[in-house]
Amino acid sequence: MINNLIRGLLYVIVFVLLQVLFLNNIHFLKIATPFLYLYVILRLPLGESRSGILLFSFFLGLLVDLFGNTAGMHAFATTFAGFCREPLIRLWNGKDLPAGAIPSSKVFGMGGYLRYALSVILIHHTMVFGIESLTLFDPFFLVIRILGSVLLTFILVCIFEGFNVVRQKSGE
Repeated sequence: MINNLIRGLLYVIVFVLLQVLFLNNIHFLKIATPFLYLYVILRLPLGESRSGILLFSFFLGLLVDLFGNTAGMHAFATTFAGFCREPLIRLWNGKDLPAGAIPSSKVFGMGGYLRYALSVILIHHTMVFGIESLTLFDPFFLVIRILGSVLLTFILVCIFEGFNVVRQKSGE
């Protein structure tokens, strides 16, 4: 229990710092920006209370907003992603899942985890860029930004998930 709490706190600190110090400054082809801090929400244990997930998601987004000067965009988007998380888990992984298990390719299977991660990332990015643009003046560019950022974030999430799979196989 304490190990999970410390690990979760460490995840939050590392991923928020990584996001605000490095990833917020990456604009691949002036279109795609990765939001890797979303990986923390993807890795929240199964069976947690929905209100706890929503509060955690909100405060995680608020931290990114405070350090990134984005006025609540990430707080809203992460809260909405946290709200959609449980139904997406049930949609893509309808089987009974053990409470307390951490979502991973080991628990969901590779296909189930990738569908789950891609869905949450797409929802989050659609909210962030929708709020950021606040208009459909150039819907093609908006869609390109969303898809480019989803792809970049998804690749980074897959890389981090690959490191976790290797670590789990080695027994750590």
